[in-house]
Amino acid sequence: MAKPIVPPEAELRRLLNVMARLRAGDGCPWDKVQDFDSIAPYTIEEAYEVADAIARRDWGDLPDELGDLLFQVVYHARMAEEEGRFAFADIARGIADKMIRRHPHVFDGKDLAPGAWEAGKSAERAARKQGGALAGVPVALPALTRAAKLTSRAARVGFDWPDAGAVLDKLAEETAELRAELPGADPARLQDEVGDMLFVLANLARKLNLNPETCLQAANAKFTRRFEGVEAMLAAQGQTPEEAGLTAMEAAWQAVKKQENQ
Repeated sequence: MAKPIVPPEAELRRLLNVMARLRAGDGCPWDKVQDFDSIAPYTIEEAYEVADAIARRDWGDLPDELGDLLFQVVYHARMAEEEGRFAFADIARGIADKMIRRHPHVFDGKDLAPGAWEAGKSAERAARKQGGALAGVPVALPALTRAAKLTSRAARVGFDWPDAGAVLDKLAEETAELRAELPGADPARLQDEVGDMLFVLANLARKLNLNPETCLQAANAKFTRRFEGVEAMLAAQGQTPEEAGLTAMEAAWQAVKKQENQ
């Protein structure tokens, strides 16, 4: 028997009521004392968990993770409503209006002119008095993602390297500058130079039409897979990594890499 379809409006209203009850005077002691600042980290965490479920292709888990993320939106809306700032309906209305405004070729039967999407976003930033090419890039973004977005914005006004080769030349320059700082080992100087290298690497990914966060996530996964292979190989020999030492671990690492490439 097919599962009955429940109108989404009914379930959304139920969720809004649950949130209101949690924040009521006789509601949950923890929920009642939260504010925008305390909830914001959970909102970011839930967004990452959604992305993780998608990356794992766990379609059974994804509705639950999306629900957690939706709950965060409802949470912020409820706190704002309590302070007389806005309500959930304002959020829904605002995003619907924005999508209709940004898609005139879909909703108004108009042709989408080249550059119209970015022009529309620029106009919205101007209306919010966010001037400048870099305005509106959230500070809370992951640093590599923000670096790519900042330089993408700068590139739109002509401030960019001509190609990926030029970015690699800049990376070599930054590498030399970091190497020159190693003897002094000044933490502030080292942080500055490592930051420059990471910034250039984020740009390199952008120039190659790659997402720097995705690149690093893949590298993390590869390192995890290979190191766990090293641990397994050493365990088969009756050793832990600490007991085996660096030379044996490096040999096992190369063996794991060779197995992957076969």
